[in-house]
Amino acid sequence: MSTVTRAYLDQRLALANRCSREAAMAGAKAAAVATVAAAVPTLASVRMLPWARAHLNPTGQALIISTIAGMAYFIVADKTILSMARKHSFDDAPDHLKNTSFN
Repeated sequence: MSTVTRAYLDQRLALANRCSREAAMAGAKAAAVATVAAAVPTLASVRMLPWARAHLNPTGQALIISTIAGMAYFIVADKTILSMARKHSFDDAPDHLKNTSFN
């Protein structure tokens, strides 16, 4: 059984902080794009379609747009964290587990 040093834990914590920061930035970018992509058709449909004009008040429009933005943020942030975790998961593995090619 190996002992875990403080330097090792600090290194892992720094890696986790960097991963979470990158995921938050990627999620924020996706949320900004999704907000614009959802706002344009939502606001245009309220002006052009009689049903939307009658049933979508400003609160409903904001709910649609913010739901899509939040969904985009969490999906992209989650995928970013998972991909970075997958990329770094074999760093500390034994050598016989790192070679996963099927020859």
